Amino acid sequence: MIRVTLPPHLRNLAGVSGEVRLDLTGTITLGAVLDALEAAYPVLRGAIRDHGTKRRRAFVRFFACEEDLSHEPPDTPLPGAVASGAEPLLVIGAMAGG
Repeated sequence: MIRVTLPPHLRNLAGVSGEVRLDLTGTITLGAVLDALEAAYPVLRGAIRDHGTKRRRAFVRFFACEEDLSHEPPDTPLPGAVASGAEPLLVIGAMAGG
């Protein structure tokens, strides 16, 4: 069971409260988690990644076990603590402005 924590605006969009839990098998990669998240909550398609390129949106970041995975390729395996469900994958809305 993979745990994913979404920022408030994406939780509202998906109609969930708290963490999202996903069942995945095989190698747990960042891309596999995002694919499963978008499959379970189709309304999130395009909100986290671009529809066509599947590239991360500019103001979205991914963290796992205090490590920034935002610039890692989608086939990057997630840390064991995230893959086992002990720690969540954090999807964070980045701050910008002046």
